[in-house]
Amino acid sequence: MSTHSDRFADTPGFDADDACSALIVDEGAVAQVREGCVAPDLLERTAGLFSAMGDPTRLRLLEALAIEELCVCDLAQLTQISQSGVSHQLRALRRLGLVGFRRDGNRAIYRLADDHVRALLAQGFVHAAEPRDER
Repeated sequence: MSTHSDRFADTPGFDADDACSALIVDEGAVAQVREGCVAPDLLERTAGLFSAMGDPTRLRLLEALAIEELCVCDLAQLTQISQSGVSHQLRALRRLGLVGFRRDGNRAIYRLADDHVRALLAQGFVHAAEPRDER
């Protein structure tokens, strides 16, 4: 069943370019999409991943680790951030499963957790480099 209101266009702040001029809900489509959506806990974890990748410092660390495994000292030199600051960011990335590490003597060598992270980064950079249609 659909609902319809001709008054929607009279709502303050309404912009015809950004919204429907009438409220008509396709309940079948909504139900189909609802069935196809991921579980709320998976949605939260995924939001956490994108949130972590939304920070330029963490994104720079991930970008570097997509090229080469590096220790905290290397990453600090590369990013011009203190070792403590780099370690803090890497802990957050480890908690989210985006990076892993191994010990090599006194050094902690970090790497991307898997190829999924590498693919997310690559797709993000490709998308960000595309021209935008800002009508």
